[in-house]
Amino acid sequence: MAPSPANLDCVPDLQKERASCSFDKEEVTILLDGSREKTEFRRKLQDHFLSDPEFEDPVRPEYLSHSDRYANELRKACYMVRKFSEDEKVQNLIGEMEGIRMLMGSGLGAALTKDGNPLALHFVMFLPAIMGHGTPEQQALWMGRGWMGEIIGTYAQTELGHGTFLRGLETTATYDPATEEFVLHSPTITSLKWWPGGLGKTANYAVIMAQLYTKGTCHGPHPFIVQLRDEETHASLPGVTVGEIGPRLGMNTNDNGFLQFDNYRIPRDWMLMKHSQVLEDGTYIKPTSDKLAYGTMVFVRVAICFDTCRQLQRAVTIATRYSAVRHQSELVPGEPEPQIIDYQTQQYKVIPQIATVFGLHFSAQAVWNTYNDVTADVQQGDLEQLPELHALACGLKALSSTDCTEGIDICRLACGGHGYLNSSNLPRIYTTCTAAITYEGENTVLWLQVARYLMKSYHEARRGNKVLHSVSYLSAQPTSAQEVSRLSNQKLVDAMQHTVSFLVNQAAKRLQQYCDEGQKYELAWNRCAVQLVKCAKVHTLYFVCDQYVRNVEERDLSLGVRNIFRQLCRLYLVYHILKNSGDFLMSGALSTKIIGQLEEEQCELLAVLRPNAVNLVDAFDIDDHILDSTLGSWDGKVYDRLYKEALKSPLNQQDVGKAYHRYLRPLMKSNL
Repeated sequence: MAPSPANLDCVPDLQKERASCSFDKEEVTILLDGSREKTEFRRKLQDHFLSDPEFEDPVRPEYLSHSDRYANELRKACYMVRKFSEDEKVQNLIGEMEGIRMLMGSGLGAALTKDGNPLALHFVMFLPAIMGHGTPEQQALWMGRGWMGEIIGTYAQTELGHGTFLRGLETTATYDPATEEFVLHSPTITSLKWWPGGLGKTANYAVIMAQLYTKGTCHGPHPFIVQLRDEETHASLPGVTVGEIGPRLGMNTNDNGFLQFDNYRIPRDWMLMKHSQVLEDGTYIKPTSDKLAYGTMVFVRVAICFDTCRQLQRAVTIATRYSAVRHQSELVPGEPEPQIIDYQTQQYKVIPQIATVFGLHFSAQAVWNTYNDVTADVQQGDLEQLPELHALACGLKALSSTDCTEGIDICRLACGGHGYLNSSNLPRIYTTCTAAITYEGENTVLWLQVARYLMKSYHEARRGNKVLHSVSYLSAQPTSAQEVSRLSNQKLVDAMQHTVSFLVNQAAKRLQQYCDEGQKYELAWNRCAVQLVKCAKVHTLYFVCDQYVRNVEERDLSLGVRNIFRQLCRLYLVYHILKNSGDFLMSGALSTKIIGQLEEEQCELLAVLRPNAVNLVDAFDIDDHILDSTLGSWDGKVYDRLYKEALKSPLNQQDVGKAYHRYLRPLMKSNL
């Protein structure tokens, strides 16, 4: 393992940047981790795993064949689990859930298994699905075997023809009371399970979502534990056809797979029956509420928010450090080439992404805390807050995956041509993050789910009924445009509240107009869909901005950290208001004069934050092994690393390659 940053020399440009830090970087690091103890734990865990030579790649994954890349990452993933289970030092460091979370996430896990972990779905979906949907007896039967690695599972919901639309799934599970078995079947080509990670070659079990049929009645999708492969030979079982779907844009060692059933039978008690049951005679007992399944979805979606935020942390760390090291052109003719971070256009690319990291982190933490509170309420039979929690998780998952993916690509572009190199690691970070836009709920569908909650809450508010906290603004009438010379952060949040209230009101009126004209509600909804998505986006942005301001003002922070957070928060608010200025003008929340002032202020904020840009990304405390970038290392030795990495190419191992003699020389000597 490379020495720690404290023991490394860095290039003069980065020495200069780090010498002028105006805040306590360690305080920011601890804030992001959650506590000093968690920071120390994370660092110890990283040191222990990153120093292990078994996780090294003798050859960069990009130079391996598809099958060899999978085998290499599977080797490391299996070693990771064994080390976690058998290494006494690891056991002394960590508990089960916390360790697995870090090893499978986008931080340490991304450094150990670079192009995807074949075992990830086992830990982040298969086991949580059993916990969320299984009875205590089923959990006792399956969880122990899963934790011990005796069985490896995945979660198979998405089909070739249906993804986010759960009710449209075609895989069937028909109960046969004569044998007390379910018969699983894939009746059409579009009913093949398609996309589950680990399904192709790794998993021998899966939690399958299938349409439940008993006594001739369909009761909708339900989860079942299904064995796919023999536990000794790993051969697929009769009635099961399973394989990998082929190369993807990224995460190619997750072995995403397909699955087809041909009247395949499983025992009755392999249906996960925590919320609903099928008795021996086929009698169906429905759940007390159809919202009980929200818990697992919320858990996964909030985890995605944290994960995509960490991906953006990596990308903006690379781009910011590179921007401080790279010198380009002449800002003033005849003077030395400046650092490119001194160009305002470069600051506009990079610094708002730093601000985004903190806004999304604070918001994801708020939803996570709400999830824990609501879970406790649900256990007491109180389901009142579940719909709001579901809407928040949907919106924040969609916002974070979209904004982080866009931000990562901006960071890649900010690194010019070098950002296009795989060795920058920006292409891999981008392809990993962009996948989150479509998995665990395609974002457009999630936006429309948020919109449904907004419309329902709007009508409740208009009837004078109580609405929950995140939509309480719908009970008040929008205020007039602001005309003061400078608006506080809270006033800008109020302007967002005004704007989203206006947009929801306009969408509701338009929807009602179409219904009054005789259109079916569903068709009227579709005619308003673009406007409804906008409502959901601005509502979620308002939530993030509100959480940003609350955290900056209400947390116990040192003066230096509070000041830098206020500047970042201000930039985030201004940046997004200007990106959506048409909505603020149309709603009357802000005037053209204020918008013009905010444009000037944005430039000022970039200049104010620029001296602390490198220090802010340093505070993310991302090890060089996790960055895995020639452009973003702590020491800033970009050009040395680029050249050394280029020399590793297989094409450079021979001065004259075989392809020259086979193809190029015959052409060049053919006297055409």
